[in-house]
Amino acid sequence: MNGDSNADERERNVAQTLIWIGVAGLTAALAFTVVRVMTSRRPPDPTSRRIQDLIDEANRLLKTLDDQRHGA
Repeated sequence: MNGDSNADERERNVAQTLIWIGVAGLTAALAFTVVRVMTSRRPPDPTSRRIQDLIDEANRLLKTLDDQRHGA
């Protein structure tokens, strides 16, 4: 009788261990996928870069005008 309960407990421990190994494996796979997706983003296209450059230039001009207006 004691041998049966030890075998049952051992089977439960093995089952729990396998479940946790599966959970850890899935978590690692998910983390790997997230990191891979985040690092594989395409660089912005030339049009987007040009638009951003124009916005930056406009902001610099506005700041210069604002500085001149408050300085004079």
